[in-house]
Amino acid sequence: MGARHDQHFLVDPAAVRRIVEAYPVEGRRVLEIGPGRGILTGELLAAGAEVTAIELDHVLVEELAARFASEIDAGRLVLVRGNAARCPWPEFELMVANLPYSISSPVVFRLLWSPYEAAVLMFQREFAERMRAPVGTPACGRLSVMVQTWARVEACFVLPPSSFSPPPAVDSMVVRMTPRSPLFPIDDPGVYADTVRVLFMQRRKTVRNGLRAAAGVLGRETVEHLLSELPPEVLASRPEELYLEDFATISNLATRPGAGIGPA
Repeated sequence: MGARHDQHFLVDPAAVRRIVEAYPVEGRRVLEIGPGRGILTGELLAAGAEVTAIELDHVLVEELAARFASEIDAGRLVLVRGNAARCPWPEFELMVANLPYSISSPVVFRLLWSPYEAAVLMFQREFAERMRAPVGTPACGRLSVMVQTWARVEACFVLPPSSFSPPPAVDSMVVRMTPRSPLFPIDDPGVYADTVRVLFMQRRKTVRNGLRAAAGVLGRETVEHLLSELPPEVLASRPEELYLEDFATISNLATRPGAGIGPA
């Protein structure tokens, strides 16, 4: 079988064990996304986890239902057919997944706004490196800023293409995410997210010009307020040169009375 729905199936048993051992799962409610043929599902169940697995491919759902019929009957496994980037998620404590490349970004951003204790996730290595790129360096972007604002990200290990069937063209990386409170106060997380997004949409522009281009999102009155209140050195910087404190400062200024949040 090929890589249905952008999935490369993990076939290395040693790698599967390392994923499950990256965080205690016994007795925990685990959300698995993209279980594929169930190699990780089986290891999670064997380790004592209670698993809800979301799979898009109806053929794979049927195969999983047959393979794990006894665990489903015992209530230890719940199978959901759906697109994990959009369908409802159950309550869970841990997320453990070999994510299909195409939904890595929407799942991560959704996870940041969800209550969870930890996540052990496998990504394309380049995506994982962008998550971990130091804020304030040329490699950072919207993903880096948002993830590092709301979570700690630790690299666990790298897997070569030979660990998968069919093998992808790139290495993969397993990371462990744990939520944290922002290092700097954020008045409105929604405004913060909008601020980061609109600035990186114009990442080659200075903050001054990026804010002017974002008037349709933040509102002209808000932008004028920001341009008058932000320090000149911040306005002259590019988004990749800013630090978490700078993004918090910009978004907090945008939420203050009289800032005029919303389209003009």
